[in-house]
Amino acid sequence: MQVPTSDVAATGAMRRPWATAAEAASALRAGRLVILPTETVYGLGADACNDLAVAAVFEAKGRPQFNPLIVHVQDAAMAARHARLEGVARTLADAFWPGPLTLVLPRMPDSPISLLVSAGLDTLAVRAPAHPVAQEILTDFGGPIAAPSANRSGHVSPTRVEDAAAELGDKAAAIVDGGPCREGLESTIIAVREGHVAILRPGTITPDMIERAAGLPARIEGADARPTAPGQLESHYAPRAEVRLDATAPKPGEAFLAFGPGAPPGLNLSPAGDLREAAAHLFAYLRQLDASGVEHIAVMPIPEAGLGLAINDRLRRAAAPRPERRA
Repeated sequence: MQVPTSDVAATGAMRRPWATAAEAASALRAGRLVILPTETVYGLGADACNDLAVAAVFEAKGRPQFNPLIVHVQDAAMAARHARLEGVARTLADAFWPGPLTLVLPRMPDSPISLLVSAGLDTLAVRAPAHPVAQEILTDFGGPIAAPSANRSGHVSPTRVEDAAAELGDKAAAIVDGGPCREGLESTIIAVREGHVAILRPGTITPDMIERAAGLPARIEGADARPTAPGQLESHYAPRAEVRLDATAPKPGEAFLAFGPGAPPGLNLSPAGDLREAAAHLFAYLRQLDASGVEHIAVMPIPEAGLGLAINDRLRRAAAPRPERRA
């Protein structure tokens, strides 16, 4: 499908022709970001298996924390290669995919999707978009695309290509015009629980629709429900080992998570001091150190700027006291 060629209108934010689906897929393969249409809102897409590309999404959006990103897939078969799609979850996918329903599913242990996509959790938020241009990009690219809404953090999600381009056009290697978004509202996010379906974010797939398809009650999980998403717990993303922050060097018996040039020997988040590279490595390196069996991890200071804000947020949660440590 050839997408329309146009220019950004009155905003004057940028002047360039829209890209084709094939050009967007090529940019994704090169590790670049793209703006693409879905039936809900326009998304800022990256290769979900490329750590640096995913980190660039957070950087571009100015996202204050590493909240999980929705992974867009071509169909249920692609989803099942990366997440456990079975039982009621599979029934719901069959009923509503392609469409504006996101399923939070257990991650497959061998999935190559970046740990940064799921913010270090063992789940993936997955959906198959119904927009024909999004499907064309997914088919050409041949893999999962991490794509939150194409707006700066805290801004309104864009439903027209001109608005998406004005928001983040300078961050994208390709911008694909798919016309106005049909739904105009972000997807419904759900997770299958014991005996019911939890609605984590309401959308155009309603509780009644979910109940009819699932044969289970659907309940909206509010702020008083048990935590189901990142950022709700003081101690989260935490390895078994105790974590000591702002360390300039390791103490005896500590593993060392370093940062920047000239750092003491250890696993270095970014020898060049690049915050995007550090963000890309954060969860994988914490897991690597934890898997080694160490009991203590010391972490060098990370600058409190840009992506450093999000990195430090996660490190503070990793270092927060936990009940088993207080015992």
